[in-house]
Amino acid sequence: MIGSDPGRVPTDVARGNWQLAEHLRWSFQHIAEILPTATISRGTGPVARLHSAPASIGDVQVPHLRGYGRSDGNDRRTVSEIMAASDTDGWILAHHGVVLAEAYTGDMAAGSLHLLMSVSKSLVSAVVGALVASGQLDVEAPLTTYVPALMSSGYAGATVRHLLDMRSGILFSEDYLDPNAHVRVLEEAIDWAPRRSPDVPATMYDYLLTLEQKGPHGGPFEYRSCETDVLGWICEAASGVRMPELMSDLLWSRLGAEHDANIGIDSVGTGMFDGGISASLRDLVRFGALFLAEGASLTGAQVIPESWIADTFDGGVDSRKAFADSPGQTLMPGGMYRNQIWFPSADPDVGLCLGIHGQMIYVNRRAQVVAAKVSSWPTPQDPDKLFSTLYAFDAISNALTV
Repeated sequence: MIGSDPGRVPTDVARGNWQLAEHLRWSFQHIAEILPTATISRGTGPVARLHSAPASIGDVQVPHLRGYGRSDGNDRRTVSEIMAASDTDGWILAHHGVVLAEAYTGDMAAGSLHLLMSVSKSLVSAVVGALVASGQLDVEAPLTTYVPALMSSGYAGATVRHLLDMRSGILFSEDYLDPNAHVRVLEEAIDWAPRRSPDVPATMYDYLLTLEQKGPHGGPFEYRSCETDVLGWICEAASGVRMPELMSDLLWSRLGAEHDANIGIDSVGTGMFDGGISASLRDLVRFGALFLAEGASLTGAQVIPESWIADTFDGGVDSRKAFADSPGQTLMPGGMYRNQIWFPSADPDVGLCLGIHGQMIYVNRRAQVVAAKVSSWPTPQDPDKLFSTLYAFDAISNALTV
């Protein structure tokens, strides 16, 4: 059975099929055994201790959902039922830095690394915040200030801010079920999937240079993974350091992380910035805790500037309008997207880091709660599983603030 021996790569899992539903539970925890990766070192600093005080929060009642903010009346499930029904590989919740619940399924354990998919985007954004603080990066600057080669692409005229909020005018399809969508061709360019055409560029950066502009930069929010990949390129160009080392220096080694993370890389060592990072569940709580302490880690180190945290939660003057005007269906009325973080409603205190197939970091500043969940949904997107998890964490947060 797949996953029965965590030290063995199943003979039927390979680069061409690791994203099939039947393999996800194993492959998401063993990316480094399937694809090339680079280590994001935790360094040699102290580990931020997470105290545990187990509580019976699995019995908390949660309304059944049909989109954020829309309940099915009296139809309710418990937190435990939601986790059992949503292909959970592991979940954890901490209140004021104390772990109240932590659970794993199958072969996953506290030290297991799990692919984060687009939660990776939020980690890259934290690197941007640190580079802004050091004066190496200006979010209002044109991208071509840092990568002149982008002048010949559809990104000419776009700024770093446009990338952070996914408001460029780039043509990019994020339809995960369409094998010809840009997001899937990008995977071929970085060797996450076999090339179906000799015309597919050989590297991540070569592919990004082929993207075309479809509308004005600075328009409505539209979710496009390529924005984060260009953002990672900008970070590397501004700092002169490749992302694995850069993220280690500015984020992972200062976080009090317990384990090294890793990132998938292409044939020339460029990281899959938009969704290629794997990390342990407890280290996701340590990352989320930055947003409760104005950018400071649980060890007391200032990792992200306080001004960056404030800007993320406050948003820009038109962030919510740009989100409402999105051509895609967000199912998050009143929400916004800022600095690669989702805000699912008008509530300014609840932010999310999200990835397909059920990856989430939940931050509730009012309740001082950080929660994380890693999953292996058989399909990339599942609104019921997404929103039921979100409502579960909301319900626990509300119970803790009574």
